[in-house]
Amino acid sequence: MSKPCIICVAMTGAVPRKKDNPAVPITVSEQVDAIHESFEAGASIAHCHVRNDDESPTSDPEKFAHLKEGIERHCPGMIVQFSTGGRTGTGRERGAMLSLRPEMASLTTGSNNFPGRVYENAPELIDWLAEEMRTYGIKPEIEAFDLGHIFHAAAMNRDGRIPGSLYIQFVMGVKNAMPVDREVFDFYIRTVNRLMPDAEWCAAGIGPGQIVVNEWCIAEGGHCRTGFEDNVRLDRDRLAPSNAALVARTANLCERYGRPVASPAQAREILGLSPVS
Repeated sequence: MSKPCIICVAMTGAVPRKKDNPAVPITVSEQVDAIHESFEAGASIAHCHVRNDDESPTSDPEKFAHLKEGIERHCPGMIVQFSTGGRTGTGRERGAMLSLRPEMASLTTGSNNFPGRVYENAPELIDWLAEEMRTYGIKPEIEAFDLGHIFHAAAMNRDGRIPGSLYIQFVMGVKNAMPVDREVFDFYIRTVNRLMPDAEWCAAGIGPGQIVVNEWCIAEGGHCRTGFEDNVRLDRDRLAPSNAALVARTANLCERYGRPVASPAQAREILGLSPVS
């Protein structure tokens, strides 16, 4: 299969540094360094969260602006994708940084359970975030934690709330949500192909499911997400030394399956984003 595989690195999220892995990047400068190493290893999308001084996630536009500037300076052509997920804040606070015009931003099109809480995405918030993304020319990455999220994204695409060809990410392995299940994965692909035949898709596997889902995606012609946000281990017994090591592991899988790793220019073409002059 000669189709290039886009690798997205999600380098921090809300993963605690001291508890899980001292290599988790927290400050903006640490994140820029981690993204640059991941870029060199083959990542063409940076999925971005930022943290407060106490390491808690925040939607602070100033921090997002510094991170975006650092990525653009040190990783030419890399696609910047901001998270609007529930860890970013509550309500419209979650979209406070969209006026910075990142090329992409995550958009979850429904609610579901997380281990200790409901990940709430009310219809009015989903519509508002989608409207902000249209206003600022941002391509959504649909984060689908359940089958209904795919159907709702298709409906929003049909009525123009999410225009253009879609990019769908299946999130599998979150406790109390969709597990890492091959039959479900295959059904997700068939559903996307049936409802949105021009869509591109990828998947994120959580914890030990990361490498499993990466391999499924590469084998079936999709794209991949990896990084400390989803998993901090190379295997059961070894912590990963860096986000770049997880990106390199994914790139090695691409080589095994005969899939070239997408360059930033190729990723932009696949996703319908403007080239960098």
